[in-house]
Amino acid sequence: MKVELDNSIVGQGGASPPPRTQHTASERQGRNRLANWDIKYSPYLYIAPFFILFLAFGLFPICYTFWVSLQDRPILGQGEFIGLDNYVDLLQDENFWNAVYNTVGIFIISTVPQLLTALFLAHLLNRQLRARTLFRMGVLIPYVTSVAAVAIVFNLIYARDYGLVNWVLGAFGVDPIDWQAHKWSSWIAISTIVDWRWTGYNALIYLAAMQAIPRDLYESASLDGASQWRQFWSITIPMLRPTIIFTVIISTIGGLQLFTEPVMFASGGGLSGGTQRQFQTVAMYMYEQAFYRFDLGYGSAVAWALFLLILVAGVLNFLIVRRISDSSR
Repeated sequence: MKVELDNSIVGQGGASPPPRTQHTASERQGRNRLANWDIKYSPYLYIAPFFILFLAFGLFPICYTFWVSLQDRPILGQGEFIGLDNYVDLLQDENFWNAVYNTVGIFIISTVPQLLTALFLAHLLNRQLRARTLFRMGVLIPYVTSVAAVAIVFNLIYARDYGLVNWVLGAFGVDPIDWQAHKWSSWIAISTIVDWRWTGYNALIYLAAMQAIPRDLYESASLDGASQWRQFWSITIPMLRPTIIFTVIISTIGGLQLFTEPVMFASGGGLSGGTQRQFQTVAMYMYEQAFYRFDLGYGSAVAWALFLLILVAGVLNFLIVRRISDSSR
């Protein structure tokens, strides 16, 4: 009875319902196409904002700065194309080479003690200590403190007439030192500012790398009778080699771009780096030429010279590290 009723209903409609197999297959094909597009192109969409921002605020300013460096360009108005004349003048500029000398000198006497102290501090924080979390958080206090405030405080500490350092030296019979008046004394003062701010930051990087070293290595070395000092040099240092390379490269880039600390250390925040330019860095000289003397073309040439200086330092670091790695194999 039901079969006859169904047949009668179909007959009244005049046709059977359309098959759904072809429609389902087309939907499945479209979904597969969308899935393939998602796998192929969605990663590029995720990283596209970074590259768009880099092109707008990174690559374009770099290329435009190089174009400006080829001009006699005031900070306001049109420039005149002069080719490589700015770079020729730069190679003969004694103030520029003095700034390079100051930058490299401050970088060396600040970075080497900084990384060694950070490594030793990380080794101490990696041991079982009371209030270990408090000490680990405490080493970041200099990093989160304002650079201007730190420089002002250290400027008072290294003051000639009433500074804390001269007071301590006077207790040992040493005459007061005018820390800003001489090249080496100003380098030491600025280096202590840099070290105080960045040592804790590098120490936490080393500490994170130390936490990833398997404890089984230390336990096996202890069973073999190795002292803690021997474990540090034979296990910790080799395992930290990639991290040490990273901190050396980052410190090199930051050290050669040194600007805020020496500017704030100078009395009145001058860009000349003292009366005789005894602690003027390349970044300070670039800013002075571009925004104080309003010679944007020459300042751009100084900026590109600083870029080449950082590039050469990076290549030297790479060659030294590769030679050390090859000799240790």
